Amino acid sequence: MGLFGKKNAKKHEEPSEPSTLAEDVVKASEWVVRALNSSGYKADYTLESMKEIDRFFNEQTKPGGILSQNLGQILFALGSYVGETAIRLYGGKWLCDDEDPEGEVKITVEFPDGSIIFPAMRCIKRYQNGAEDSIYAYMYALKH
Repeated sequence: MGLFGKKNAKKHEEPSEPSTLAEDVVKASEWVVRALNSSGYKADYTLESMKEIDRFFNEQTKPGGILSQNLGQILFALGSYVGETAIRLYGGKWLCDDEDPEGEVKITVEFPDGSIIFPAMRCIKRYQNGAEDSIYAYMYALKH
């Protein structure tokens, strides 16, 4: 079960099944697109939008920034968005392991040629190391 796996059951209804990590990835990506766009960042699943992700990290990693709260959830959502963007740009599919206790961190995109990326791990590195681990450069390099 992933971060968004717990669903509220209405009164007198059976609880629904927990969502899978693959379902959580899609939900998280959609959530972060809405959140970014409402906060003045352009998130539209394009390569250029990766510059906006870098701008988000530059602006929101500071004390009092958005990343000062709910860090894990936001990094998972950003990683989901980066992975979804890679799939839309270059093809591929998600590989997720619901049994892995670190599954949210290890979400993986596999491309048609068999190569893989770890978008959540990359977002964690971007948060920890700053601009030297640019998301835009990471995604740009994938097409070359």
